[in-house]
Amino acid sequence: MDSRLRLRIIVAGSIGNLLEWYDFAIYGYFAAQIGRAFFPQADAVAQILSAFGIFAVGYVVRPLGGVLVGHIGDRYGRQRALIFSITAMAAPTLLVGVLPGYHTLGEAAPVLLTLLRMIQGLSVGGEWTTSFTYLVEHAPPGRRGLFSAIACCGGTLGVLAGSATGAILAVLLSPEALESWGWRLPFLFGFLVAIAGFLLRRKSVGVADIAGMSAGLPLVETLHHHFWLVVRLAGVTVFLAVGFYLVFLYLVSWLQGVDGVDPARALTINTASMAAMIPILLAAGWMSDRIGGRLPLMLAAMAAAIVSAVPLFLLMHQNATLPIAAGQVALVILVGSVSALTPAFMVEATPPSVRCTAIALGYNIPNGLLGGMTPLAATWLVERTDVDLSPAFMMIAAATISFATLWTFRRSLAQGSP
Repeated sequence: MDSRLRLRIIVAGSIGNLLEWYDFAIYGYFAAQIGRAFFPQADAVAQILSAFGIFAVGYVVRPLGGVLVGHIGDRYGRQRALIFSITAMAAPTLLVGVLPGYHTLGEAAPVLLTLLRMIQGLSVGGEWTTSFTYLVEHAPPGRRGLFSAIACCGGTLGVLAGSATGAILAVLLSPEALESWGWRLPFLFGFLVAIAGFLLRRKSVGVADIAGMSAGLPLVETLHHHFWLVVRLAGVTVFLAVGFYLVFLYLVSWLQGVDGVDPARALTINTASMAAMIPILLAAGWMSDRIGGRLPLMLAAMAAAIVSAVPLFLLMHQNATLPIAAGQVALVILVGSVSALTPAFMVEATPPSVRCTAIALGYNIPNGLLGGMTPLAATWLVERTDVDLSPAFMMIAAATISFATLWTFRRSLAQGSP
């Protein structure tokens, strides 16, 4: 495979993932404004809870989207699945940006917002797992870890773009303008990216795709022959399902509500942390190809998260930029190392004929049940228990589950079977 073809595969596989995470990131960052636009009669905490509740609904349907897009990927090829998923994202992204609020539509406004988030959730459920499967499968020999990290960079760039967009708007617009209409602009920008991604993937048709697709129903074959493999993949994913959304979505709201950090500074710190994640991802992927493979590095990062979550949240629990940034970067190193290696690990642990479906189930079920609920649960716990470090204990519990599950893969992967 020449370098131009390889670059085309990387860009085609990553651009949809960038869009998906950009869109979900800006929803998380502007949860307060969205809550006030669609739930104006509730108090401030209830507004955020309502906005994060609709955010969570989009994640609950992710497993269904994973099954749908995974079926297309296993039966008809990865590229067709990726074209379908980005198409399913474009229209809802535009409509969220122009949907009138509660004062115009009344009770219909939050209902319509929920439906749009569900459609986007279906798309995300298949986009991410299919795109990283596509990229890792096309990695050159001895470069699966690096291509795994590159796949994650697409999502990281999406979250980074969402964070940067929020920070720029918070600086350029007055609080009143941001409240009334400024929060809608990032969704309109996202629609333009969706159109570009669709055209790019259409032009990429013809790039070599994996052969030997499933001849039957991938879902039936997966559940009949690989049920416990899916359960174990889900267990490994728990840490990312909780840790990622705590660090890159909820933490912005936590800093504002617990420490009194102003929105512009919280978003700026988050943007800098996301920028730091890109070299962390690439370094972790490169290291896994050179020394020891995926398992040792993933186990080490999860163990470190169990030990250091509370001290790092304590470090951030003050209204000072340097400690907050240091604590968040440390969390980025832990979460980013696992995130970088999970795609390659899952591809290597699953059979090719049902790979898209098995990975979609194993990855999306914990994300649907836990990932989308994480900001909601963290907000509720801090409010009801009055324990500001509740998010740290959530991260410890998730890391413990994933560490124990990942440990069970040691022999099977060493012997070359899932």
